[in-house]
Amino acid sequence: MPFIPHTKEDTEEMLKTIGAPDLDALFDEIPANLIIDSLDNVPVGLSEMEITRLMHRRAAQDGAPQCFIGAGAYEHHVPQAVWDVATRGEFYSAYTPYQAEASQGTLQTIYEYQTMITELTGLDVSNASLYDGASGLAEAALMAVRGNRKNKSGRILLAPGVNPRYEQVALAIAGSQGITFDRLPMDRATGNATATLDDDEAPVAVVIQQPSFLGTLEEADRLTDWAHACGAFVIAVVNPTSLALLKAPGHWGEKGADIAIGEGQPLGIPLSSGGPYFGFMTCKQQQVRQMPGRIVGRTTDLNDETGFTLTLQAREQHIRRTKATSNICTNQGLMVTAATIYMSLLGYDGLRKVALRSQQNTTRLVAGLTAIDGIERLFDGPHFHEAALRFDRPVAPVLEALAAQDILGGYDLAASMPELDNAVLVCATETKMDADIDAYVAAMAHIFAKETRRSA
Repeated sequence: MPFIPHTKEDTEEMLKTIGAPDLDALFDEIPANLIIDSLDNVPVGLSEMEITRLMHRRAAQDGAPQCFIGAGAYEHHVPQAVWDVATRGEFYSAYTPYQAEASQGTLQTIYEYQTMITELTGLDVSNASLYDGASGLAEAALMAVRGNRKNKSGRILLAPGVNPRYEQVALAIAGSQGITFDRLPMDRATGNATATLDDDEAPVAVVIQQPSFLGTLEEADRLTDWAHACGAFVIAVVNPTSLALLKAPGHWGEKGADIAIGEGQPLGIPLSSGGPYFGFMTCKQQQVRQMPGRIVGRTTDLNDETGFTLTLQAREQHIRRTKATSNICTNQGLMVTAATIYMSLLGYDGLRKVALRSQQNTTRLVAGLTAIDGIERLFDGPHFHEAALRFDRPVAPVLEALAAQDILGGYDLAASMPELDNAVLVCATETKMDADIDAYVAAMAHIFAKETRRSA
C-alpha cells in the first residue's frame, strides 16, 4: 500500500484493545542489551520527494540499451494493464489461500493459470507454480525417480541443449539424494542430441529442452519415443512463448512427455535484473500424486455454486514432512497472477503473434550478422528466437565494444560451455524494430571492419 493510514488515535485504540501499554511492549521479548539507539554510518532519512529523485537518478544510470541477450530470460513487451491489475491490493497483498472461503479470488486465479498452462503444454495437470525454471528441473528429476519405480538407477540423461545453469541447480538440489546427471552426446553439425547409450544402464528419465539452450530445435518426437523405449520418463523443458508455434510436449512422440517444466518469465514478467520469476510444472494424470507443491481444484458448494479449493497439497507445510514430495515452501503467487493476466489479455492469437514476430526478428538478425566476414552460424537447422553464432575472434571484446554503443549484443557461450569458445548466443524478441536490428548489424560490421584493418 502507498502509506499506512493509522492515526495516533487508531494506534492507541488498537493497543488498548489488546492490552498493551505502548508499541515497545509488542517487542519486549527482545533482550535489552540488543536494543540500540541509533545505527552508525546510516545516513539521515530522506523525504518522499528526495528519495523519489534519488531513485530516478539511480535508475537513469542503467541507461536504456538495446538488449539482444536471451539464454533463459527474455525481454518481451508487457502490456501496462498486466501490472496495473496485478499490483492492486487484492492481488498484491494476498497470502497463501489456506482458508478457501476467504480466498476465492486467489484460488480462481491460480485455477485459471493451471488451465492455461496445461493447454499450452498439452498435459493433464499443473501445480500452482515453482520458484523458477531451474529448480523446476530438480523437482522434476525427483518426481521422475519417485514415479518410475521400476528403474532404481537414479540416472538422469540430459540432452546437450539443456541449460547448463539448470543442470547446476538440479545437481545442487537433487545430487545429494542419489541422483546423477549425465549428458547425451551432441551432433556437432546440428547441436542436437544423438540418442545412444554407451552402456547398459538405462536412465530413469531423459530431459529434452525445446527450443534448446543453444537455440536449436531438437527432434523431440524421436527422442521421446527412444526414451520411452528405454523405460525412461521424459522431462520436457520448454519456453512457454514457443508453444504458440511448436508442438506441445504432451504430444511429443507416441505417448508424449511425462513431465513438462520451464521458466514462466516470458509470460508478462519483466527481466528485473534476474528476478523474481516463477517456474511452471505440468504432468500426466498418472503422476499427479508425485507432483510437488499444491493444486487448486474447482468444485460446487452445498448450494450448487461453483467454488475453488486446494485439492492436493503435497508440500511439507501441509502434510507430514516424511510424506511430502518436496520441501518447497512457497510458490511465486504474484508472478503467476501477472502471467495469468498476460495470457488472458493476449489469448492464443496474441501469443502466437509474439512468437512469430520474435522468430522473424531473429531470422533477420542472423541473416544480417552472418553476412559480415568472420561470422557464421554455429549449427545448421531451424531455430525459434535464438541462434548461436561463431566468430573468427574472441567474443568478449566484441560484446564490450557493442555495450559501449548501448547494445547488449548477446551471451558469450564460453561462460557456460567452455568448449564453445568464440561463440555467442543472440536473441531478438518482438520488442525489436527493423531499425534496431539494422543498427545492431551496422555496429557489428563496423567493429569487425575496424579490427580487421587494425590487424592487417
